[in-house]
Amino acid sequence: VQLQASGGGLVQPGGSLRLSCGASGRSLRLYAVGWFRQAPGKEREGVSCISARDGSTYYGDSAKDRFTISRDATKNTVYLQMNSLKPEDTAVYYCVTGFQVLCTADWALNEYDHWGQGTLVTVSS
Repeated sequence: VQLQASGGGLVQPGGSLRLSCGASGRSLRLYAVGWFRQAPGKEREGVSCISARDGSTYYGDSAKDRFTISRDATKNTVYLQMNSLKPEDTAVYYCVTGFQVLCTADWALNEYDHWGQGTLVTVSS
């Protein structure tokens, strides 16, 4: 299984970006897919997770009301739409998947077998 995260870049505060997570060797519609981020000098943080089957979602506190996770099964891709970006959103963003099918409240504490290479998001004026 290989995950490919893309879509990062430099954006001004208040701007938007859409991250993509594509996969080979796995159908992402059959497994939960999550996004983590890690900023320099900070611990890794769970951003969002989308379940297989029912598509239920979870968001970290920093992502609520600003970010939206979604899945396009026809493209085998999971997206993270990020709006109203803030400088504190600057980080490397990773998509992950494992054996989990459903996201739960503690999804960010689970172990995931497969990680994308990360895509850098920089929010700065």
